[in-house]
Amino acid sequence: MLRAYKQARIVHETPKRLRVRIEWLNRKLIDASHISTLLERMAGVEDARVNKGAKSAIIRYDGLAHTRISILDFLDRLEPTSLPHVDRMDGEAEHFFHTSLNGIALAATPFLSPTQRLVVAGALVAPTLWAGVESLFSGKIKVELLDAIAIGVATSRGDAITALSTNFFIHLGELLEARTNNSSNALLRQLLHPAPSNAWKEVNGELLEVGADQLQLNDVVVVNPGDTIPVDGQVLTGMAQVNEASVTGESVPVNKEMKMRVLSGTIVEEGTLRIRAVKVGDDTTTARISRFIQESLENKSETQKNAEKKANQRIWITLGLGALTFALTRDWTRVASVFLVDYSCALKLSTPVAMKSTMYKCAKDGILVKGGQAIETFANVDTVVFDKTGTLTHGELDVTEIRSVQPKEWPEDRLLALVASIEEHSTHPVANAVVTQAKARQLAHISHDEVNFIVAHGMVSEVNDKRIVIGSRHFLEEHENVDISSHENMIEELEEKGLILLYTSMDSVLTGIVGLRDQLRDDAKSMIERLYSNGVEKVAILTGDRRRKAQALADQLGITDVYAELRPEEKADIVQKLKEEGRVIAFVGDGVNDAPALINANVGIAMPQGADLARASADIVLTVDNISGVAQAYEKSTDTMKLIKSNFNWAVGINSGLFVGASMGLTSPVISSLLHNGTTLGVLARALSGVKDR
Repeated sequence: MLRAYKQARIVHETPKRLRVRIEWLNRKLIDASHISTLLERMAGVEDARVNKGAKSAIIRYDGLAHTRISILDFLDRLEPTSLPHVDRMDGEAEHFFHTSLNGIALAATPFLSPTQRLVVAGALVAPTLWAGVESLFSGKIKVELLDAIAIGVATSRGDAITALSTNFFIHLGELLEARTNNSSNALLRQLLHPAPSNAWKEVNGELLEVGADQLQLNDVVVVNPGDTIPVDGQVLTGMAQVNEASVTGESVPVNKEMKMRVLSGTIVEEGTLRIRAVKVGDDTTTARISRFIQESLENKSETQKNAEKKANQRIWITLGLGALTFALTRDWTRVASVFLVDYSCALKLSTPVAMKSTMYKCAKDGILVKGGQAIETFANVDTVVFDKTGTLTHGELDVTEIRSVQPKEWPEDRLLALVASIEEHSTHPVANAVVTQAKARQLAHISHDEVNFIVAHGMVSEVNDKRIVIGSRHFLEEHENVDISSHENMIEELEEKGLILLYTSMDSVLTGIVGLRDQLRDDAKSMIERLYSNGVEKVAILTGDRRRKAQALADQLGITDVYAELRPEEKADIVQKLKEEGRVIAFVGDGVNDAPALINANVGIAMPQGADLARASADIVLTVDNISGVAQAYEKSTDTMKLIKSNFNWAVGINSGLFVGASMGLTSPVISSLLHNGTTLGVLARALSGVKDR
């Protein structure tokens, strides 16, 4: 039985090609290109194009029945509200209209009388003249005033062809500039991956189709081939190949199976998964990326603001040079030629275009940058500070040592069971490792009273009316008055092995120590070397670890500055102290405790597995668990600022030459307009192409 579709109507079909019509596709503000992007990520889809004018999507696929069904199901469920909207087109349609009219009029001038030419020219240049008048009366001298004066001179002298030609090139330049700017915005919007509008929710063993926005924490959803995962969650059952390109930039599908983490916005290519929702709605990866991109489009960097300021200041240079030219030559044609050359367009547009291009390239490599200001500031960073755990190390710990100092009462397994029974109430990596080891040994749970969580220090509970404290050495010694000094030799032995130590006491007497190992990331050393080689002067480690252990890690990585045995609140203080020394700081962290330091740093960088607060506080978020992204982001930031400076010099240098030529009468108004717009477009094209990968 053929399924009836509500909105997706097949208008033409061949064995491997579908043409599907959806009535609302031609709505003006719909960014329909996202439909193509989402379709092309589906398993079996080879190519997809959307024609807004024809209200249709053309899809080439592998010809398999299940692929066809997946395509039609996707298009039928699609809603316009789930797609990113193009808020404005920066006058692109308007400039296209004026460019076309002026082009047609120019082509028709040989067939018109002189009077008819002037009438046509007057009608077509009127909007440009009016824009100049508005600029004048707004109290701000803008480039529109210069254009209006130049065209007004030609029109008043009866030179209709010059007026039309100049107006044509002005609108053509503005059209191409708007298109370039929109292209840079479109690059970023390609990273916006709307969550599916519907999802299959499992309720009492049955599947119900519900709105994705209705899903709640711990709901169980089932995702089939071709479906987009609607939540961040954990796989309960099933096995599948998942395309994570929308989040990580990695095009090779990743195998997902029981207990593994999956992200919203990623697509199941093969297999079926039952997923427990861990994050829904605005808390999902998709929503977070969307917020980042929207902020990136809205935020202006200081460099961009300065470029606009300098561009506006240079309009006065153009006016002054035009006035000087007229005073010396009394030649209005030369004045018009001068006024058709300005610095404004290239300087104003090239900076944001370059920034957006870099943000897009970073995002494709798994690096989310919150606006151009983050790029500019990161390029000026001279000191990078790492919170050790979860950044330079994996943060995925394994229990390798269990030492009981009361072996009769608390043998190794019973000590581990006690620690795990209390630590299971925490989501800290240390707690997870202890609980995992206890489960692996199939140890029984030890009953205890309510657990009190002491932020950044440890946990407190009671067992049989005895106070149990679990945490760092500093916590037990300074806050609980536990004497650990008699066990110094054992502690030194464990620290020399590079272990993280978790101390346990009962009624202020040390019970035992659990040692955990955190593996250094394979790319940590090369990342540090890249930072140094690209201009970073200082790299530092902040950690709560003992100094001996922290220094051993620093020596291994070639890091000279180590701040060890820190309390969480001290991390932000050290960042502030470094800033007071005149340093520009980037801080890399991943935990709740890192949020103050992330905010206090000039640039905060969060790891992908980090706490929500850390990611919310960061200027840059790595979506791929690869620390080399820090060096890559720094390289792209410095290269972008070099590109912006280079573009500025090009724009000023070439346009200054054009000014000289125009004032000397070497170029006519038409040629001045053509050369100026050509220069502007060249600079913008260079900005749009962006920085190259090293």
